[in-house]
Amino acid sequence: MDDDMLDDQRRLVELIEEEGWDVTDLEISAYDSPWSDEDDPEATVTITARKPYESDGEGGEDDENPFRFK
Repeated sequence: MDDDMLDDQRRLVELIEEEGWDVTDLEISAYDSPWSDEDDPEATVTITARKPYESDGEGGEDDENPFRFK
């Protein structure tokens, strides 16, 4: 794995965490692109993050929103 790829991954995590998200899972895949004739490797980064939001005081148990899981 290229050090530049890992540096970019770290920077992406920093940016997400700066916005108040907690990174819960992280995956990086390095590969040679099947769509390109170049020999330069590519990377895909998958980041899972969570961010709790405070309730605005509306809704709750009596909320009849049909899209809310009960």
